[in-house]
Amino acid sequence: GLPSLPASEVPSKAKVVWQKFSSQTAFERDMYFYGTFPEDFTWGVSSSAHQIEGGWDADGKGPSIWDNFTHVPGNVNNNDTGDIACDSYNKVEEDIYMLRALGVKNYRFSLSWPRIFPTGRNNSINSYGVAYYNRLIDGLIANNITPIVTLYHWDLPQALQDIGGWESNELIDLFDSFADFCFQTFGDRVKFWITINEPNVISRLGYGNGLFPPNVKEPGSAPYRVAHILLKAHARVYHTYDDKYRASQGGVIALCPFISWAEPKTPSDPRDIEAADRYLQFLVGWFTHPIFKNGDYPEVMKWKVGNRSELQNLPSSRLPVFTAEEREYIRGTADVFCFNTYSAKIVTLSDHRPVAWGLRRVLNWIKEEYGNPPIYIIENGVGKKAKSDIDDNARIFYYKTYIDEALKAYKVDGVNLKGYNAWSLMDNFEWVDGYDPRFGLHQIDFDNPNRPRTPKRSAVYYAEIIRNNGIPLPKEDEFLYGEFPKNFSWSVATAAYQVRKLRWTPEVSVDNLNLGLSIWDKYSHTPLRIGKDATGDVACDSYHRIEEDVEMLKSLKVSHYRFSISWSRVLPDGTTRYINEKGLNYYERLIDALLAANIMPQVTLYHWDLPQALQDVGGWENDTIVQRFKEYAEVLFQRLGDKVKFWITLNEPYNTAYLGRAPYVVGHNLIKAHAEVWHLYNETFRARQGGLISITINSDWAEPRNPHNQEDIEAARRFMQFFLGWFAHPIFKNGDYSEVMKRRIQERSLAQEFTESEKQRIKGTYDYFGLNHYTTVLTYNLNYPKGVNVLLHRGVATVTDRSWLGSGSLWLKVTPFGFRKILRWIKEEYNNPPIYVTENGVSERGAFKFNDTWRMHYYRTYINEALKAVVLDGVNLRGYTAWTLMDNLEWAVGYEEKFGLYYVNFSDPALPRHPRASAKYYSQIINCNGFPDPATGPHPCLEQEPEGAEIALYVLFALSIVGAMGLALFAYKYGKSSKRSHKQSHMELVVNCNISTS
Repeated sequence: GLPSLPASEVPSKAKVVWQKFSSQTAFERDMYFYGTFPEDFTWGVSSSAHQIEGGWDADGKGPSIWDNFTHVPGNVNNNDTGDIACDSYNKVEEDIYMLRALGVKNYRFSLSWPRIFPTGRNNSINSYGVAYYNRLIDGLIANNITPIVTLYHWDLPQALQDIGGWESNELIDLFDSFADFCFQTFGDRVKFWITINEPNVISRLGYGNGLFPPNVKEPGSAPYRVAHILLKAHARVYHTYDDKYRASQGGVIALCPFISWAEPKTPSDPRDIEAADRYLQFLVGWFTHPIFKNGDYPEVMKWKVGNRSELQNLPSSRLPVFTAEEREYIRGTADVFCFNTYSAKIVTLSDHRPVAWGLRRVLNWIKEEYGNPPIYIIENGVGKKAKSDIDDNARIFYYKTYIDEALKAYKVDGVNLKGYNAWSLMDNFEWVDGYDPRFGLHQIDFDNPNRPRTPKRSAVYYAEIIRNNGIPLPKEDEFLYGEFPKNFSWSVATAAYQVRKLRWTPEVSVDNLNLGLSIWDKYSHTPLRIGKDATGDVACDSYHRIEEDVEMLKSLKVSHYRFSISWSRVLPDGTTRYINEKGLNYYERLIDALLAANIMPQVTLYHWDLPQALQDVGGWENDTIVQRFKEYAEVLFQRLGDKVKFWITLNEPYNTAYLGRAPYVVGHNLIKAHAEVWHLYNETFRARQGGLISITINSDWAEPRNPHNQEDIEAARRFMQFFLGWFAHPIFKNGDYSEVMKRRIQERSLAQEFTESEKQRIKGTYDYFGLNHYTTVLTYNLNYPKGVNVLLHRGVATVTDRSWLGSGSLWLKVTPFGFRKILRWIKEEYNNPPIYVTENGVSERGAFKFNDTWRMHYYRTYINEALKAVVLDGVNLRGYTAWTLMDNLEWAVGYEEKFGLYYVNFSDPALPRHPRASAKYYSQIINCNGFPDPATGPHPCLEQEPEGAEIALYVLFALSIVGAMGLALFAYKYGKSSKRSHKQSHMELVVNCNISTS
């Protein structure tokens, strides 16, 4: 056995795990990690006899306590039984075929005690049962699959329950007799034995709350009595193997508890750490402390239960006492550390959900608490309630994130992890939950007497992980060193309403204020409309800070600055009836200051802040706005066009349209307005002013949720045509909407048609393709009823991958790969137009942090994907713009989400701005025009002033570590998806542990 260790302190030394991980940022915690496991790592799947075999009374098998329990109506969900289950008793070859197809190195299953000894005793050996297991074991060996065999997985022979079950000391001898027979019969081929599966679940749920057979409800004392006997029975079996079989058979043997990680609610509070530690000692240490430590229960358990017993005036503690001989006998009775785990919980709360990062912490806790023994994860998986779940996306995300946390524990933390087994090979009988939650990598049709097995997508996914021996970095995600083309434009963006408002007071007239109201002024002054009732009345006060803004831009080293003009600041009522010279003068001063600093202005005519006066007559729904917009643009071309050489007509028309009452009417007018302004510039101003003018379209990238499912692939195409194609198709293709969009909208009688002459006028009204892009979604088909919302018309639902990193915005997952794909898509769909990325960035929430490593990671990975699009895919990318220069009013969410390279302290009336580390990092990318290869030696572009060099080194160091990793997201709770036999079993166990420790 493993060397035994001294008793744990209270709280145990393993509290270093909470201290080590509590300071992790969400970015560090959720960052996806790529790598592989050691060559000898063992991948497997697990099952258990009662859950899959069926044949409950076939060929002389005796009844188990679970057979009898399930035959009583009302005990099990739907009155399901394990009588047939997956019929594995008759399907050895089919089970082995599934295992071969997965490519597993091991298969963990259990032996049914009453199938081998129908009465529980060796005076009644059932040769048919023995033959069944011999066939299975021989079949596994023939296919190079190592059997991991559990001697006891809950299905006690009823005959032994009748003499007292696990409350009787007699069971120690009887279990040993059964184990001895199994070692003797199968041990020549079985080299990995588990004595008892989840003894902590047996004790609590069988004898505490009585949820499982034998239904004893004595929470205060019976679980402790039973656990005492289970530990002695385990030790006896271990010694029998050690004394009689180890020398000739050379196997390993251990016990397998259930563990759920516990996270202190406040990691800085020693009392919460103590509570989390106590929780783990009561849940796990109860069985592992005697075996791996000193032969006795954890000190905290002895003290707590003893103390409580004393208060209840009991003659002795409810926790039984081991004699000195027993302690010596139990200590060290395990060769490896096996455990099952499904989720984590926050101590002081009672929630239960898949929390992948809990697995890494569990593994670290075992390492610290038990001296880094060889560890095997024997069960890990997720159940879904569904009649069929062949396309089991959630299960793939579960394995993707949990296995990654196991990889981090092995690679980064040095945990001695030897193997991982998924639960379960196939859907099966989930104890008191019957067949409702499905945990299988293979689906079983329980309505079909033949019990056909069908691999789910997760089976294919898991097989790939096994084949790769982990999660190697995909080739296309490898970092690319190189430079962007010469004359590449580097820019940063803001928008008028978000940064440069002048204080607004409704009682002052337009004439006096020289500033008209915009629709956002009105909206933000409606209570509860904007996060924490924020408004853009002052925003960053850029209206008064031209010099400060330009200094920031100079330190970033950008060649361009993208900003928008407030229509109502220039034309207070939206028409040319009155031009506000003060407003125009502000923009003239800004442009002059930019040009003096050698920064080219990129000017957006419309960034959502429509004059309220125009909204009052219908806004974008009223087609007279096309003419109003043209007149507004003409004023700007006349007054600013000599100095501005880069114009954007409309920013993100999609958002203007789809949030309105009549999205297709609005979209129609936006496209016509854009086209008219483009023609105005083209025909009247281009020859003299020589600038570029186009539109900026925003779009997420869409991947099919299941890349092998045609419906999901179609959904992704439809998503792109409804999102990006809505405005791009008419302008960049043929003057008209895409066929897929027209067809679906016509079906709902909402179509807007362009006339032939309009199509001719719209087609080709671009000088470049302006793109705002932030994130990626996974799409699948969803047939909505006829609704009004554009999102519904496309018949597409979206989800995100749980392994993707999050951000300060719920909608924004960090998905760099999508950036390259959308750029390539635009190239192929629209005949390789010149592309300018006009917005790209990431948000955060919370207090100011100088070292915004997650933002540097975002820019590093996204800009690198843009570089791949240029170098590897031949995309005609001309420029890149970071969003945003400084924290600002993020529309309806107010100031909560911060995208800025510069931090703005909005609680200080002076609104000071401070650069974050990402500002220095972005300026370095600009200075290098990309990413010089470190292999060629230090590049001159990295040599900066001392302070900068220091930050640059820090950044490069941080990113060199981060560079090996990919992306992760932990956002979705699965609600009812934690293992529920295991829902009840493990959840009840957790609750009971809380009760015991309180």
